[in-house]
Amino acid sequence: MNILGTGLSGLLGTSVVDTLKDNFSFTNLSLETGVDITDKTALEKAIFSSDAPWVFHFAARTDVDQAEKEKDQKEKSSVWLVNVEATDSIASLCNKTGKHMLYISTDYVFSGTKERYTEDDVPDPVGWYAKTKYEGEKRVSRLGNYGLVVRIANPYGPKESGKKDFVHKITHDLKLGMTIKAPSDQLFVPTFIPDIAAAIQLLLHKNACGTYQVVGDEAFSPYQAAKEIARTLHVSNDLVQEARFEEFFEGRASRPFHAVLSNDKIKKLGARMTSFANGLETIFSKEKQ
Repeated sequence: MNILGTGLSGLLGTSVVDTLKDNFSFTNLSLETGVDITDKTALEKAIFSSDAPWVFHFAARTDVDQAEKEKDQKEKSSVWLVNVEATDSIASLCNKTGKHMLYISTDYVFSGTKERYTEDDVPDPVGWYAKTKYEGEKRVSRLGNYGLVVRIANPYGPKESGKKDFVHKITHDLKLGMTIKAPSDQLFVPTFIPDIAAAIQLLLHKNACGTYQVVGDEAFSPYQAAKEIARTLHVSNDLVQEARFEEFFEGRASRPFHAVLSNDKIKKLGARMTSFANGLETIFSKEKQ
């Protein structure tokens, strides 16, 4: 069975393709394969000509600060065109062709003023990037039983796509002996990318629809996470310095203060999440080989 997908060469897409390759083949919709996802005509040709029952939409503009700089451009901004218009086009074409759509969203759709968010909480995004992702969610939700929204948070994993996640960015600096500053009063949830891929496989098997939050079990401050990375690398903890949320992000786009999502719903289906410590050990031991 074939699956159409956008962003299949990215951090998450690479892992999903690898996880599902024994049961599915994939067709990547990208500029490299001649499909501009902001061009509805090109999308229409690709989707209408395929018998794939699913379209995975992983491609997104995710640079939060750059997105905020485009806010005044509103619906003409590149982040809107990719995160909303392309999503709307794919959802519309899935509706016309009877295909299912899987859309990757983010913990950023919430403001971070609550202790923990479930799938039943109404999003209240605070920045332009977050607002575009929520608008994308709404487009996919209109598909009813044919729409699946998967919210993820702070993905990290083996360096297979050539792109750096937050763990590898911190690792790079620590190995160079550079000082890392990270907020100690903010909370976020790291999520092991292979766990996300496995959860997506589970959701397909269950013919799931609606919204699922696929995130790790543990919430950390970025400061704690950076300390854990330093410990795993056996480098000095002194390289990691404490900062406050407001000063660290001063002059930058608004972000959730406590971005903690509940993963109870996906775990009730049988998903299992790797601890941050075990995830780090796994990727670093693999990269030593």
